[in-house]
Amino acid sequence: MNGAGLSSRIAETAARLLSEGRAEVVIGFEQGSIPMRATPCLITDPADAGRLIWNAFCSNNLARYLVPGRKSAIVAKGCDSRAIVELVKERRLKREDVVVIGVPCRGMADPSAIARRFPGICVSSVDETDGMLTLYGGPEPVSVPVSEVLHASCRLCAARNPVICDIPLGDPVVENDPGFPDVEAFAALPADERRARVEAEMSKCLRCYACRNACPLCTCESCFADSSQPQWVARGTHPEDVLAFHVMRAMHLAGRCVECGACVRACPTGVDLSIFNRRLAADVAELFGSRAGLDENAPQPLAAYSMDDSQDFILDPGRKPE
Repeated sequence: MNGAGLSSRIAETAARLLSEGRAEVVIGFEQGSIPMRATPCLITDPADAGRLIWNAFCSNNLARYLVPGRKSAIVAKGCDSRAIVELVKERRLKREDVVVIGVPCRGMADPSAIARRFPGICVSSVDETDGMLTLYGGPEPVSVPVSEVLHASCRLCAARNPVICDIPLGDPVVENDPGFPDVEAFAALPADERRARVEAEMSKCLRCYACRNACPLCTCESCFADSSQPQWVARGTHPEDVLAFHVMRAMHLAGRCVECGACVRACPTGVDLSIFNRRLAADVAELFGSRAGLDENAPQPLAAYSMDDSQDFILDPGRKPE
């Protein structure tokens, strides 16, 4: 089913859920104010359901907009559904309060990747047909497969179909979990190169907290970064303070990060936080056999105890670091 067909079905479903009182709000996407952008959209009136769309630029993780205690319906791709699973496990949401409108996802297009691919084009409009994007704004229209301009997180996606779903829309897509090739490649670099890469990424950070605000699992009512009594980390942009913030946040998300890439996409300066988050996700997968949000019945690995848990880090503390 193409994007236009899915958009129509999403709009119809949203209008029905609101009219029947099954949801107070439907969380989806509408066309952004500029080309190659879809923006989160909250619909409360069935008459407004026609604003909802689905295309290759619906990249935000909409689970960030779910409000505890409010009956909501949400248009969810794989990573959104993974976040919902984790929020339910953490009792931030009640499963019965959320109607999941599941949409399979082949990956979302990255406007930055498109700009790099076609540096001379000021895109004025985009057509999407059968996995191809046709861009207008240059002397002649140009086309590119969506698969060639995906966000990095989409290329490494472990769940293209919704993990949980109440109302499925569209045909399921083939799953192809690539594992953690990025983590393995980074770990294979000499220590000096890894350090230089981390320092280069951290030097971009403005401490604007866009990463935290976009993350569906950053749900603490009081963030450690805002605490003054005690002050866990200074608020300036000194390299040590920046590194401390990102490392502490990554550790807080260990076993919880659903690898959606929302933090990276939200960053105004392009800090690649996957070097921390994906590293910890890979460690949790190796040590506990767990990936966040993929199994709604599995306990969270760092919030549960089992006699079968790996004890290597205790029993063999002298093992060589990766």
